[in-house]
Amino acid sequence: MYTAFLVSITVGTQILIYIYIGQRLINPVRFGSQCRIILWSIMIFITLITPTPFVLQKYGVENYCTNLLIWAGSFSLGFFTFVSFFLVTRDLTLILIGFIRKFFRLAHNFFCVGRKTVEPIDINRRHFMLNSMNLGILGISGALVGYGFIQARCTPAVVEVSIPFHNLPEGLEGFRIVQITDTHVGHTTRHDYMETVVERVNMLTPDIIVFTGDIADGTVSHLRDKVSPLANLSANYGSYFTTGNHEYLFGEQTWLEEMDRLGLKVLLNEHQILQCGKDRITLAGVTDHDAGRFNSKHTSNTEASLSGALQCNLKILLAHQPQSIYAASQSGFHLQISGHTHGGHFYPWRFACFSPFIAGLYKFENTWIYVSRGTGYWGAPLRLGVTSEITLIKLTSGNHTPNLA
Repeated sequence: MYTAFLVSITVGTQILIYIYIGQRLINPVRFGSQCRIILWSIMIFITLITPTPFVLQKYGVENYCTNLLIWAGSFSLGFFTFVSFFLVTRDLTLILIGFIRKFFRLAHNFFCVGRKTVEPIDINRRHFMLNSMNLGILGISGALVGYGFIQARCTPAVVEVSIPFHNLPEGLEGFRIVQITDTHVGHTTRHDYMETVVERVNMLTPDIIVFTGDIADGTVSHLRDKVSPLANLSANYGSYFTTGNHEYLFGEQTWLEEMDRLGLKVLLNEHQILQCGKDRITLAGVTDHDAGRFNSKHTSNTEASLSGALQCNLKILLAHQPQSIYAASQSGFHLQISGHTHGGHFYPWRFACFSPFIAGLYKFENTWIYVSRGTGYWGAPLRLGVTSEITLIKLTSGNHTPNLA
C-alpha cells in the first residue's frame, strides 16, 4: 500500500512537471497544429516511459525491448530534470525582471508628470528570444547529461576519513572500516561494476566491511549475476549488511537471503561483538528508518539492536538513513555509518536535500556520523558535481571528541 502511494505521488508530480515543460517549450514555437500534435505526443510518450524503469524492475521484467525502455526512461529522467530546472530558473528570472521594470515604469510616470511613455511590445522579438533560450536550455541539458553519464560510469573513488576518539584503546588504533552503500545495481549498471568495486575494497585490507543498504533496483532472480562478486569480499572480522529503503521495493526477504548466501552477515536491529585482541567493538545494524511502513516486523529500533550486548570499548551503528542519528545518540553509540542521500546525487537534485547530514563527517551531540555519497547511482545514470565513493574509515585517538570511557 505504501509503495503504491509513493508511486502515485511520484508519477503525479512527473506529469505536472512534463505538462509545464511542454507548455514552455512547445507553445512558443510557431508551428502548425499537426506539428504541435506530434510534439505533444512525444511529450506524452516521454512522460509515460519515465516511470517505466521502476515498474519493470519492480516486477523483474527483462528482455531486449524492456531494457531499451529502461535506458530511455532513465536518460529522459536526467535530461528533463535539467530542462525543468533551467526553465523554472529562467521563468522566475523573467518574472523578477518584469516586476523591476514595472516598478521603474511606475516610478518614472509618477515623478515625470506629463511625460508618460508606453513602450511598444515587439512580439516577434519576444518569441525569437524565448525560442533561442529554449534551444540553449535543450543544448546545455544534453551536454550535462552526457558529461554526467561519463562521471557515473567511472570507478568510485576511495575516500579516506580519520575519526578521532578520546580514550581509544591502543589495540583499536588504525582500525579500518570500509563502507560501500547505495550501489543500486540495475539494468543500466555495467557488468563489471561490482567486480571492480570488490577488487578495490579488498585492496584496502579492511578489518571489517559494511554495506549500508540499497544494493539493487530489481529482483534477485534478474540481478543475481551482477551482485555475485560480493561473495569475494574479504575482511579480518567479516562483512556486514543492513537494509536500505530500496530492499523493501524489490522483495526484502529474497535480498536478505541472497546477502546471507554471499557471505555478508545481515544485521536487522541486532548486533555482533567483534573481539579485536583484548578489545571489543559492538557493531550493530538497524533496518531502514522507513522500513516499518513496508514491513511492520522490520520497524527500525536502535535500542533493540543493543539488546544483550556486552560491555565494549566502542559502539558502532550501521543505519541506512542519517535520520537514525537522533536515536543512535540517545542509545549511546559512538559512531553511525550511513548512506541514502547520495550526497545529493547530482546538481540540481542536491538543492532538494533538506537533511542536515548530506555527505561527509558530522558530530551530533556525542556521536559521530559519516554519510557516504554512495557507491553507485539511482534512477538517471548521472553523477554531476557529486562523485561516487568507497569509504575507508580509520579509527584514531584524539582530543575534544566523544569519550569512550
